[in-house]
Parts: sequence; C-alpha cells; structure tokens
Amino acid sequence: MAFASVADRDAIENEKPWEERNTPTTTYALLTQTASRHGSRKAISFSLLSDPNAKCETLSWDELRNKTGQAANMFRNLGVGEKDVVAYLMPNATETILTYLGGQVAGIVNPINPLLEAEQIAAILRETNAKVLVTLKAFPKTDVAQKAAEAVRLAPNVTHVLEVDLHRYLTGLKRLIVPLIRPKNPVAHKAKVLDFNAEMDRQPTTLSFEDSKVDRVAAYFHTGGTTGMPKVVQHRYSGIVYNAWLGDRLLFTEEDVQICPLPLFHVFATIVSLGASLGSGAQIVFPTPQGYRGEGVFDNFWKLVEKHKVTFMITVPTAMSALMQRKVDADISTLRLAFCGSAPLPLELYRRFEEAAGVTICEGYGLTEATCLVSINPPAGEKRVGSIGLPFPYTQVKIVNPADGEIMDVDEIGEICISNPGVFDGQTYTEADKNKDLFYPGPQSDVQFLRTGDLGRVDADGYLWITGRAKDLIIRGGHNIDPAEIEEALAGHDAVAFAGAIGQPDQHAGEVPCAYVELVDGAEVTQDELMAHAKKHIHERAAHPKHLEVLDELPKTAVGKIFKPDLRKRAISRIYNAALADLAAEVQDVSEDKKRGLVAYIAKTGDASDVEIGHALNAYTIPWEMVD
Repeated sequence: MAFASVADRDAIENEKPWEERNTPTTTYALLTQTASRHGSRKAISFSLLSDPNAKCETLSWDELRNKTGQAANMFRNLGVGEKDVVAYLMPNATETILTYLGGQVAGIVNPINPLLEAEQIAAILRETNAKVLVTLKAFPKTDVAQKAAEAVRLAPNVTHVLEVDLHRYLTGLKRLIVPLIRPKNPVAHKAKVLDFNAEMDRQPTTLSFEDSKVDRVAAYFHTGGTTGMPKVVQHRYSGIVYNAWLGDRLLFTEEDVQICPLPLFHVFATIVSLGASLGSGAQIVFPTPQGYRGEGVFDNFWKLVEKHKVTFMITVPTAMSALMQRKVDADISTLRLAFCGSAPLPLELYRRFEEAAGVTICEGYGLTEATCLVSINPPAGEKRVGSIGLPFPYTQVKIVNPADGEIMDVDEIGEICISNPGVFDGQTYTEADKNKDLFYPGPQSDVQFLRTGDLGRVDADGYLWITGRAKDLIIRGGHNIDPAEIEEALAGHDAVAFAGAIGQPDQHAGEVPCAYVELVDGAEVTQDELMAHAKKHIHERAAHPKHLEVLDELPKTAVGKIFKPDLRKRAISRIYNAALADLAAEVQDVSEDKKRGLVAYIAKTGDASDVEIGHALNAYTIPWEMVD
C-alpha cells in the first residue's frame, strides 16, 4: 500500500496492532531475514575516494550477515556481553558499518562524533562505560587516531582499542606513499591495541553465541557533546526494527539504491538510512569517509548517482544548497526521490532543487530521542513545503501547551509530543535525572508521549509544522549546538556581565551561531577581543559565533532570564536588511504569528519588485510577507 494520505496511514494501522506485526526481535534476526531473501544482491558499498572510477568495496547481503557475525564474535571474545558497550570513533567505512551492526549484536553499540574534541569523547566513553573502542589507525589528513588515544587515556574503563587502517582501500601510487608519510600516534593509555581486520578474520561467520531472545537496549547515541557531558540516548532493538519496517513498508524495495553521504555516528545515516536498507534489501552507498564533506563529493555527486543507478538520495539543506552550485552533469534518470531532514528546508531551495534535478523532495522529521523517524511528506501524496509531513503509521502526535499540559486545537501552537515504538517510555536517557519531566502526561499514564522540545502545530489535514524550539538549540546544517557553551565561554571574560546565544538565519546552513553580550559597568572591550576569547574557549568550531554584538543591556524577563525572542527578532532584522541592502525595501517589523512563528514584515521604500525581494529572502527559512 502506498503512503499518500492520512487515510493510507490509518488503513495500515487498522490491518493489525503493531505488537502483532511479527517483526524480528533483534538486529541480527532482521539482517538474517533480509539475507535469506536477497542474499546475493548488493547490500552496502563504500569508496575511499569520490572519483566515480575509484575502487569501490561492495558486500552482498550474505557477505554483510557473515561479516557482522564475525564482528560480533570478535567483540564477545573481548569480553563484551549484552550490557557492555562497543564505542566507535570512525569516519564512514565498511568497518564502521560492521562495528555498528556487530556491536549491537554482541552488546550495546555507541557511535561517537569524531569531530568532537578528546575531552568530550572521553566524557561519552566514561558515561557509557565503554569496554571497547573502534577507531582509525593513524592516517594522513586526519587526527582521529590522536584524539582517540587521548580520549582513552582519560577514560580508563576502555580495555581494548581496535584500529582500522584505511590503507587497505588505497591503490596505485597512494598505496606506496601513505606508509612513508603516516603520522606518529604516541599512545599514553593502558588499553590493549589490536588490528580490527586481523582480529575479525580469525572469527567464524556464524554466531558463536546465542542471539538475544528478547528486546533490549542495543545502541547509545549522544545528542551533542559541545558542553562537556552530552545526553546519551538509549535505543532498543524494537525502535531500530520499527524504523527498518517503515523503510521496507513505505519507501523501498530490494530494487532501490540509496546514496547516503551522511556520517555513520548520526541516527539519520544509521537508524533511518541503513535501517531502511536492512528492512527492505535496498543497496546503500556511502561515498568517502567524510560523506558530503569529502573531497570532490559535491563535484562528482551526480556522476556517482549515475554510476550506482541511485533511486533515492539522503540529504540535508546545506548539501542541497551546495549541489545547486554544480551543474547536473550526468544521467540521473534513475533518481526518483530525495529525503531531506535534520534542519528546516527553505522554500526557494526546495523549488530550485526540484527544478534543476527533476527530483521529488520528501521533507521529514525525526529525533534521536525517539529512535528517529516521526513524520514525512508522503512519497506518493501531497508535499506541503515547509511542513514536516504526516506522522508515520503507529506514531501518535499531540500538541501540548507547555504551561498547563492541555491539548491544543488544530493550528494552535504548542510543544510537539510523540508516542511510537521507538520511544523508550521513561528511560530515554542513560541518566535517570534527565528523564524527569520528559514525558506527557507522566508516569501514571499507560501511554507516555515524549516531549520533543520542538514547538509546532497540526493543520486541519493532519500535516505537522515546526514553528520554533522550546530547547533553544541552534541547528547549523542539521548539527545541534547548545547555546549554553557559547554563553558560558563569553561569560568567562572579565568584562562580560551577561551573554545570550541564538541561531541567526543563514542561506546555506539554515542558521549559524550569533551572540549578544552586556558588559560589566565601566568595562571596556572590543568585539574583536570578545570574538577571539569565544573562539579560544569554545571547543567545537561549528559553535564559534558568526556575529557578536555588544548591547547596552540584554532583554530580560521579569525574573532576570535573558529573553531570547527579542534577540532573534534583532538578528532576523539585521540579516534580512543586509539581504535587501541593494533594494528599496527594509524590515518594518518581526513579530510572532500564531501559525508560522516569527515572521518578518517587509516594507518597500522605493520601486523594488516583489520578485526581487523574493529572490533576496526566499533562501532563508524565516517566513516573510509584504506590508503597505
């Protein structure tokens, strides 16, 4: 059955309750089922280089199942039981996929963002009590191995480090040169260091232990890391299998090919994309260790689509923006759909991309705390640009007034709360205290709804719209940045009394960090000095402010809390006025709209046309409209 409307969604639910679906209990059972159906078909493909003619490693479903068995056996031999943790600090590679799958078969897998600093990586390793870490062997142009070594020194709970050498993917002259220029990696920790592939090759391809018989926690995903100790989310097999079932039932068949240039430490690439292939048998292609960030990926992207006969691309708004700066220089007639998530998609970018690539875009919504998928603009139905679509089957959404817990009516804004098989009632985070007040209506209810922290509404036809974020996170190109780290860094300067950080509109990334400060009485400091101080004390480069401004006084609430809506209005006015600088138009006001959130109201000061104004502003996600 196609998924085109609320009626289709309801019809699927009415077939039988989710509990009667007879889905596999574990990841290994799911992989075994798919291998039995599509064993010789291509499962995963990875290439170190973006050149379409470069070496590409491909595993069939039978091979992926066998190697996953070997990886799981290897981890068990290192002492990993069902409650022990296998962490990985890896760019994309075949070994990353095997660790992700084998880690959750043997125990609990814990992907970690390799862009974090060693201190944040160590904090995650300590929080999850990881026993094994899989990471890179020292390799040119990356410091992952060096950061891993320092992190393990700070996390003595790690007993074994398994190294993956990317050298095996090289051919020709590069294969000869890399051993000569490989950087040194002094190791100060006490964990035993082993070669990943050598250890795995010693293992049988069938499981040497009994697979789990019941649902259990299989993965830990961190939700940030920019403030020292991130929140760690628990994912059960049941949530992972639910996402895979959605991919099989609603999106893919074994004839499909996904291209996913997103990092395998993120739920979008692992739970959603790889999971959908695990459920459906669709091939999934990972180009370069860094995905979209990899050298030449954008320039070669359309050629890679042609090479692999891709039918479905996984993307985010920043990648779409970059691709629009390249000519479609290949035969992409096989490409049917693009699934876009992680951040709001500007209307103008949506239109330009569909026109240039001839591809239908399905914008969707998910979050780590719900084991990801929540809603999508239906592939076979109406796409309402700017919305995040219809909730998936077996996903319930309530819009709740954060102040009093009352359910909001159609088109009224409140906090988005969800319940589905991916929500781990009352135990979303590893730390019990972080689960307090995370659910509606509370522990006394049979069904608990996860409070997402996102503000939104549901329209009369059931489409979900996001209008803001209760959590105040800055989402830069799909990457979550906690404003607290920026504020704490600036507040550490002797001249700063208060600091407030927000996301300001950005054509490419959706939003980027922006900071406002209020100085101590009598203090003198320049904006350049404050910016240098911020960059020095903020660990993550993505969190460095793109704009910093000193105000006489920051707007505050009656209880002295910084009132960020006023800061957002100020930033929107500044950015939009800069975009309109060469036109006879300016921002007259920025105010809250019941349905759309903050809206910029534009007034003409001369003969500027609506079309010109649209070209200047439609690349941003903040809505605008003309006023007399």
